[in-house]
Amino acid sequence: MIYDLIIVGAGPAGMTSAIYSARQKLKTLIISKDFGGQMAQKAVEIENYPAFERVTGFDLISKMEQQVKDVDIVREKVIEIKKEGNLFTLKTESEKVFQSKVVIIATGAEPRRLNVLGETNYLGRGVSYCSTCDGPLFKNKEIAIIGGGDAGFETAIFMKNYASKIYILEYGESVKASLDNQQKAEGIEVITSAQLKEIKGDNFVNQIVFDRLGKEETLNVKGVFVQAGYVPTTSFLGQLVELNERKEIVVNFETFETKTKGLFAVGDVNCGKVKQIVVACGQGATAVIHGYKYI
Repeated sequence: MIYDLIIVGAGPAGMTSAIYSARQKLKTLIISKDFGGQMAQKAVEIENYPAFERVTGFDLISKMEQQVKDVDIVREKVIEIKKEGNLFTLKTESEKVFQSKVVIIATGAEPRRLNVLGETNYLGRGVSYCSTCDGPLFKNKEIAIIGGGDAGFETAIFMKNYASKIYILEYGESVKASLDNQQKAEGIEVITSAQLKEIKGDNFVNQIVFDRLGKEETLNVKGVFVQAGYVPTTSFLGQLVELNERKEIVVNFETFETKTKGLFAVGDVNCGKVKQIVVACGQGATAVIHGYKYI
């Protein structure tokens, strides 16, 4: 079967693309190992999405899923994509092959690793990149959050439900989180000018070592939540796209088409400067409209 449109990724951009594609009566397939993207892992409720005073990321993506019942879904990871003539061929990790006239890349971004001593060794044993996934495991324990932007503070706000003591380590000299998040994080200890050097422990994490103003300091903690930004998921695209210095896909911001005709990129995976759920949804809708015209 040749699809009209294949969407790779099922975060807000990918799901909106699917909703619009189904409305256009296009034969549509979503390929994504996970659904919801970063939105499903968001530590606090979303308070700036139209029509909802507040809603969890999980609930919002669930409502989107209900709108794409007529769309085919394959829960796998795409490892390769090629274009031959006017058709795209996509291969998944289980060696399944799919073809389509148009492809929309909505793979988002993955958590950035710190590449410090102990980070890999203690992954799943005290080191986490997802508070909503692992937060309950740290009930009544002291934890450190690495990263003082909004993501770090939102993680801290969420973890107030579980942890007995929370530290935020901010690399810069001042806090970068919004004032609203800073106010909600009252009672959490913020350490600025802090650069993590090592994560230590026995079977599980029990200490972190960091540099602060040229002096080595330590904290005894049982958990480390890394919030150091995200890296776009683009490695499977090869030469079909142009990447900027941050490895984001360069697109035409009128259509969200890449340098390859019929291949679009929407959401956090592209070079747009505004990374917001509602913006990603708008990009997904726009890409489908222009993909339909392309077909």
